Amino acid sequence: MQISLEKVGKKFNRDWIVRGASFTFAPGGAYAITGPNGSGKSTLLQLIAGLLPVTEGTVGYAEAGRPLPAEGAFRRLAVAAPYLELIEEFTLTELLRFHRQFKPLVGGLSDAGFLEITALHAARHKPVRHFSSGMKTRVKLGLAFLSDVPLLLLDEPTSNLDAAGTAWYARMLQTYGPGRTVIICSNQPYEYESVPVVLTIRNAHLETNP
Repeated sequence: MQISLEKVGKKFNRDWIVRGASFTFAPGGAYAITGPNGSGKSTLLQLIAGLLPVTEGTVGYAEAGRPLPAEGAFRRLAVAAPYLELIEEFTLTELLRFHRQFKPLVGGLSDAGFLEITALHAARHKPVRHFSSGMKTRVKLGLAFLSDVPLLLLDEPTSNLDAAGTAWYARMLQTYGPGRTVIICSNQPYEYESVPVVLTIRNAHLETNP
């Protein structure tokens, strides 16, 4: 999927968090958006995902060279972020079945296949509210990587993961990232070390690193 930002800005009260952001994310490209805490990375990602409305400018989507209406884009993308909540009343199995109603998994992957890949088989009947923070992060990443969508949006992807979980994330990115448009928001270089294009937000403006 292609995402085109045209002078995109977001203001909260009188403060511009992002302003004048123009960039085209090419289909199948991998990108990182960096910057210190509070720089506007997460805000920009939410604007791209349609989770927040823009104050100015436009966010455009296209798939296979054809424009995609903004209201239909959400079904063609997957987001994993610390601030997005899971439905904690569901067991993991129930959550998977609910998720499938909106976004199928890659290659017709079964529940058993998902549980094997995420190493969460033992927790399949456990309510999500009883999961550790690391397990919840693994579920979010699993749902994002394994959804059959062309756009992956990852915000602080290894938040709450231990060393083994971080290594698992790197393998997932290597396995399921190619062929999709991937945007990672992070200020941790190890989360995007394999990503060829790095952008930085400075003073609310999006800059391309040389």
